[in-house]
Amino acid sequence: MPLSGLTGFISSLEKANELLRIREFVDPLLEITEITDRITKSGGKALLFENNGTRFPVLINAFGSEKRMAMALGRNHPEEIAEEITELFNELTGRKGSLFEKIRSLPRLLKISGYFPAVSRGRGECQQIIHRDPDLNILPVLKCWPHDGGRFITLPVVHTVNPVTRKTNAGMYRMQILDNKRTAMHWQRHKTGASHFEEWKKTGRKMPVTVTLGGDPVYTYSATAPLPENVDEYILAGFLRKKKVKLVKCLTNELAVPSDADIVIEGYVDPSEAPVLEGPFGDHTGFYSLADWYPAFHITCITHRKDAVYPATIVGIPPQEDAWLTRATEKIFLAPLRLALQPETEDFHMPDAGVAHNLVIVKIRKTYPGQGKKVISALFGAGQMMFTKYLVVVSGDVDIRNYRELLRHVIINTGFRKDFMFAGGPLDVLDHAADTSSTGGKLGIDATIKFKEESSESHSPEPFPEDKLMELQERYKDTISSVNLLAGYPVIAAGIKQYADPAAVEKAKNIFSDPGIRNSCSLVLISDDTVDISDWFMVVWQVLGNTDPGRDLFFLSDNTLFIDGTIKAFSQGGFTRIWPNIVCSGEDTIKAVDMKWKSLGIGPVIPSPSLKNRKMVHGENAEIRIAGK
Repeated sequence: MPLSGLTGFISSLEKANELLRIREFVDPLLEITEITDRITKSGGKALLFENNGTRFPVLINAFGSEKRMAMALGRNHPEEIAEEITELFNELTGRKGSLFEKIRSLPRLLKISGYFPAVSRGRGECQQIIHRDPDLNILPVLKCWPHDGGRFITLPVVHTVNPVTRKTNAGMYRMQILDNKRTAMHWQRHKTGASHFEEWKKTGRKMPVTVTLGGDPVYTYSATAPLPENVDEYILAGFLRKKKVKLVKCLTNELAVPSDADIVIEGYVDPSEAPVLEGPFGDHTGFYSLADWYPAFHITCITHRKDAVYPATIVGIPPQEDAWLTRATEKIFLAPLRLALQPETEDFHMPDAGVAHNLVIVKIRKTYPGQGKKVISALFGAGQMMFTKYLVVVSGDVDIRNYRELLRHVIINTGFRKDFMFAGGPLDVLDHAADTSSTGGKLGIDATIKFKEESSESHSPEPFPEDKLMELQERYKDTISSVNLLAGYPVIAAGIKQYADPAAVEKAKNIFSDPGIRNSCSLVLISDDTVDISDWFMVVWQVLGNTDPGRDLFFLSDNTLFIDGTIKAFSQGGFTRIWPNIVCSGEDTIKAVDMKWKSLGIGPVIPSPSLKNRKMVHGENAEIRIAGK
């Protein structure tokens, strides 16, 4: 059922006991983030901050559970949408027979055409209040993390149009407040907004841009969805809400936006202007994305509903609210992936520790030799999958969301030298580990069950004896500060003192090359000793984020892999890029929130997630600064 504005969604959340109202004053500068981080990571409810110094309540963590994600999409469960889309694709692609069969498809096609967006005359609810002398300071824009470059709008739906084709786009790009009438527009070079910007630059004219906040929550999801460039996001939104999206013309530019949006920010980008410095920003990777140059967005008008609510989200060390949007995408886009790219695909999954692009697992129905490698080759060049750093393809009866079962399957069915496909190509601009920005190494792992034509010896060594772990650590304590064995698996994690000894990685490699050690290990994961290696989620998150597969993976034997997941800024390898810090709240903010927690009325105090992570922070800046570098 379509929702009108965020007030309708809030009402639904409240009826479902999925919302906490906070009436005590909470500062949008850092405090809302700290409270939200505690609630999100403890599996808590959506939050409505009603007292924040502005007239607009702040809604946050609204998508932060499977139930709330389904509610936002108007379903009981996201899998219902997957079933609807699968049925639709089957019907549209299966009616190739008789005239009668084709005619039977017409009602379905006509129904879908009824979901296309339409521009209405007159003004919409989003234009009930008009500010022709706009001031961004009326909005409760968050500063999320201590080393952010300023305050950022984090859930904007940014509307642009290609001046040549007139195709529109609604994408999501963070926006840093520069002053009361300007923001930076963080559209990366691979994004459609940036493509439109380049086309407007050729015309020599100003580029119209309009940003919406809120409205039916399906708009927010649709703006994040991995749609082909020329597919209108509001067609997807119409399909999801089972009703076409009603658009209204903006007041100061040529664009049209949803009538029921909560807040509308109209303006333009002038391609002739010099770019502005944007960032740093504590990003969804769990690291700061560092300052860079992006276009400035000039505000010409702000409009909003009388009952407008300001939507926000925070990102940082996973898992965060965005993980639930990713999980919905896994379900919703399985059928299109299967139809458009790989018909053998049975499932795909983006684990939280991989922050979307660092790790993707694909399960296929395998029917011939080499099929796993074929799928890897295809997916590394497919749409947003081109940003994937590590891609694992499996087959057979394995649950790809049960990580222990998955790991065992990969170890048994993978000959590392034979089944690894190293490549290079585009990476997410947020990737900090590659030697150069936006491009670097990739690894595809063919962990499918092998046919006789491609079979290799099964590798399933006995796990490293637990009683020898302490002996190993004590013997090499000058290099290895901590060591952990994944119980029942030939996998070891070790923390090393690289910041004190730049040669520590090479020393660790030599230690684990000892046949007495490597023969009982399939996988050795190395991290800095500030990482809690008893927390396997944190180890995997660090290793995935801090590695370039072409540089940081080493074969100690045919069946033993050593992965250097340490901070490269400390290494001897000549890494020249600036290395970002991880994202954590500051001590003052943590203490301030602790002091006011009881007055918030949201239950017992939840300790800050930043407390255990702060030991991984190096210095008090967005980047790690090293003397002499």
